[in-house]
Amino acid sequence: MPVTTNPAKDAALRHLGQWGVFLALAALVLFGWGRYENFLDPFNVMSVLRYNGMFALVALGMAFVIMTGGIDLSVGSTAALASVASALASAHGVVAGLGAGLAAGLLVGTVNAVVIVRLRVLPFIATLATMLAASGCALLLAGNQSVSVSYETGFTELGQGDLLGVPVPAWIAAAAYLAGSVVLNLTALGRTVLAVGGNEDAARLMGLPVDRAKALVYLASGGLAGLAGVILAAQFGAGQPIEGVGWELFAIAAVVVGGTLLTGGVGSVGTTLAGVLLLGLIFNILNFENGLGWISLSAYWQSVVRGVFLLVVVILQSRLAGRAEEA
Repeated sequence: MPVTTNPAKDAALRHLGQWGVFLALAALVLFGWGRYENFLDPFNVMSVLRYNGMFALVALGMAFVIMTGGIDLSVGSTAALASVASALASAHGVVAGLGAGLAAGLLVGTVNAVVIVRLRVLPFIATLATMLAASGCALLLAGNQSVSVSYETGFTELGQGDLLGVPVPAWIAAAAYLAGSVVLNLTALGRTVLAVGGNEDAARLMGLPVDRAKALVYLASGGLAGLAGVILAAQFGAGQPIEGVGWELFAIAAVVVGGTLLTGGVGSVGTTLAGVLLLGLIFNILNFENGLGWISLSAYWQSVVRGVFLLVVVILQSRLAGRAEEA
């Protein structure tokens, strides 16, 4: 018996799986606006944008990696290493601090690309190794302590400054996401990234530059993590060698919540940003709830809530994808 399909139902399921994060984000904003007096106060909004700018950068790099069917566990340690490098170089000016952090991130990204593309090591193993190496390098470079940045060169403006009333980290993240959207949607590299994630063998048979695309996404992931490390140092006034723990999990969560499949081949830059904001607002709402005095959730419980939320989203994503295939 032939299987009947409902095109309208198929389209609705696909759109719900892809754009549901925006509905959830809108619902969360409406909930916060109705429950908390200062939730949409400019100070709170700008604080959320400032703090989550660095997470948005890490998630963007992770999104491209996951679209190819890979994973990058080293982004948190890379950001920590970059924060130390930029803090040490900040005394020589903004450009030196920014360049040192980016160089540290690109170095880790290059190692990942070579090991994964040339040596054919599984991304999970390769990036796990560089995660440990980057973490150790950060501690060695910092002498196992925080490294103060220079406040005299203007370096801290990269994390604490504002431009036209909007935090500088938010501007940096917005520029990165705009560039990422152009690359993914309007260039051959973007199409190759999705093709590799969909079926790498088929992409090779089509003559697509698979190895170059994979190398570039790991290089970009390292560079964006390095930039996040620069913002981390500038925002908190010190290079943090033990910071970045769990950043890779936050990035993966934001990417998955945004509808990108962990198996690769499907993804969106815009929904990844929405996933970052959604997870950031959950943390913000929990802080507001603590302030009301009705509940008192420590940072540990906040991690539990985020984990449960991610699990629910992944289950729903899987169910929607299954129903779309069966319909």
